[in-house]
Amino acid sequence: MFKDLFGSEPSVSVSAPGRVNLLGEHTDYNGGFVFPTPLPYQTYIEAAPAEGLEAYAENFQEHKSRGLEVGRQGDWLDYLAGCVWALRQQGYAVPGLRAYIRSEVPMSGGLSSSAALEVATLRALRALYGLPLDDVQIARLAQQAEVAYVGVRCGIMDQMASSVGRLGYGLFLDTQSLETRLVPLPPGYRVAVVDSSVPRRLAESGYNTRRAECEQACALLGVPSLRALSPADLPRLEALPEPLKRRARHVVTENQRVLEGVAALEQGDIQRFGELMIASHRSLRDDYEVSIPELDRLVEAELRHGAAGARLTGAGFGGSTVALVEESKYEDFKKGVLQDYPRARFF
Repeated sequence: MFKDLFGSEPSVSVSAPGRVNLLGEHTDYNGGFVFPTPLPYQTYIEAAPAEGLEAYAENFQEHKSRGLEVGRQGDWLDYLAGCVWALRQQGYAVPGLRAYIRSEVPMSGGLSSSAALEVATLRALRALYGLPLDDVQIARLAQQAEVAYVGVRCGIMDQMASSVGRLGYGLFLDTQSLETRLVPLPPGYRVAVVDSSVPRRLAESGYNTRRAECEQACALLGVPSLRALSPADLPRLEALPEPLKRRARHVVTENQRVLEGVAALEQGDIQRFGELMIASHRSLRDDYEVSIPELDRLVEAELRHGAAGARLTGAGFGGSTVALVEESKYEDFKKGVLQDYPRARFF
């Protein structure tokens, strides 16, 4: 593919996975706890050294090029440019790259296609130029590229899940310290990712608004981040104006759900983990207000047809849900959900 387009063999071939978040939504940029797992869908990059940027995206069938002196243009090449920019900010004088990109990660589905692209790009640059970067540093640089260059004020969960996570394990991540722990997912269960077929555009959604609301709540409460609060502090939130009270309540209770959920899985208590997933969705719907009617109907259908737990995943405002389903019941589950919600797409 690379040779057909550019006339030579690629110097490196790399990949990075998308992710789905099991618990801990909108807590990462608040310094909280998250529990994602990588997906068996990869973004692949074949690359070679170059001056500036030249890339072909198979999914878009687009060939683009850009000098490094050119700023953000509002297209997919910004993610590659942001990675080069982030490296240069750290003192790595990389000249650019030439790349062929192919992705299995669904776009606009809340499954971190952007993080997979960023991590794969940085892995390619690390290999091309022999950069002394570990996987946590790759995640940090990828987040910096998306926040400071692309302009989406994301937390670091997606990039850490893509860079550090392992298939078959949940990644318990403290986004404040970046300490991680791999937790085996329950045997005999499938993590079912179901796309609502309602696309979302993260930078154009209420994501940045929600982050700003959390910062306003912190300022009023006099805390550095909502991570500083525990369930014992919930009465303090009553003094906040709406909607800040509900935004902060979601983050505080969601952090607790992650801690309880990880403990439940480690004890083999699948029922409790499922209950926490359901509570998470309700909090995202009512307190954080990032769900939409289609996501609510899809989650209800998944629970009606046998899921142990289900919730929206990702930033919300469209995109996907995640459900925990017994493997032996998966086909009946899928059939029932499609009857109730024909637009569903299963991954």
